[in-house]
Amino acid sequence: MNSRTRLFLLLALIIIVVAVIAALLLQNTGNGATNDSTPASTSAAQQPTRETTTRSTPEPTAEPIEVVEVVIAVQDIPRGLPIAENMVAVVQIPEQFSPFSAFSEAEDVIGKIARTDIAREEIIIQGKVVDDLVALANSGNVGSDAAAMLPSNRVLVAVPMDRLTSVAYAIQPGDRVDVMVSLLFIDVDDQFQSASPNEFSFMLANPEGEEGTFIFSDPIDGRFDTRIVPNLGTVPVMVRPSEQQRPRLTTQRTIQNALVVNVGDFPADGRLFIAPTPTPLPQAEDEETEAASSRRTNDGTPVPPTEVPRPDIIALAVSPQDAVVLTWYVEAGVPITFALRSASSTSLAETDPVTLDYILNRFRITLPDRLPYSIEPAIRSIRQLEVGTRIQLNTVTSEPETNP
Repeated sequence: MNSRTRLFLLLALIIIVVAVIAALLLQNTGNGATNDSTPASTSAAQQPTRETTTRSTPEPTAEPIEVVEVVIAVQDIPRGLPIAENMVAVVQIPEQFSPFSAFSEAEDVIGKIARTDIAREEIIIQGKVVDDLVALANSGNVGSDAAAMLPSNRVLVAVPMDRLTSVAYAIQPGDRVDVMVSLLFIDVDDQFQSASPNEFSFMLANPEGEEGTFIFSDPIDGRFDTRIVPNLGTVPVMVRPSEQQRPRLTTQRTIQNALVVNVGDFPADGRLFIAPTPTPLPQAEDEETEAASSRRTNDGTPVPPTEVPRPDIIALAVSPQDAVVLTWYVEAGVPITFALRSASSTSLAETDPVTLDYILNRFRITLPDRLPYSIEPAIRSIRQLEVGTRIQLNTVTSEPETNP
């Protein structure tokens, strides 16, 4: 190899090395520029977006909800029951829903007495509890116990009762009863509203008076009709009633599931849940009274006990409309009979009005035939039960019924 060839190869090698080094330097420079430019462009692109979002939709500021602690019932607490520790609990509720007079400490409620029925999960307020029933009775500004125990959709009405209509005085406060009534129907004139038949008079010309004057015959009640009379044929007659119109009796159950609040008169102060004060034993005023009492005992004559009067009035909690119905019954003198419901019965059932026709059809009672014979003495009445008073539909008499 000559010198010229060697020189040419050396120059070529140098050129190749320089080219490789230049290529490596250019590659490193390009990557750095790309990495440096990308965050800048991204930041530049994102910055306007953040500013735009901040200006268009402001971020909401969370406002804290104010809560308070209140005492609630964890079970149903009946009226008059002392409140125990396991009957109440303290919970937190928003302040805007807290009653003004609500208790916040359970210790303030435990040991007090429920003024009214307190439902489960109900907030206990100051008006719902009292320290004791005696203090409640003496406060004089809380109203009657009857009003406190009435459901919110009921009103209280008093109606008369007696031994027969009250299930022999079995009805007691807290019971539920149905109301049955009996009505007597008669025919009346739709204009006069008087019992049929109407009385009428003939208007006749006055034979002794001036022309155009009339006289009226005596009043007659009945109806015009015709009858066939032998040898005379059909003749006009006046059919007159042999007795007063007989009313038609109908009985039906009307009001159902009425709550009995009280039987008899309420206490003068309206308090139903106060223990009565024991009546002190009567003491002899002087020796004479004592001696007279001893004589009565020594004579063997039993001293009749003081008779406790039976209640003659009952207070029922009913709907406002049923209260109007009961008032109408009382004003109309309609006899009211109460049917005692089972303590576990809450259902309402429909009943049919009972009439004479209903009795005959349901129990298949047939009319007896007219026979050419009978028994003696004649049977005029089958009411054999003797009671202290005779119960009639509109009046009560004190004369006892007697056997015929």
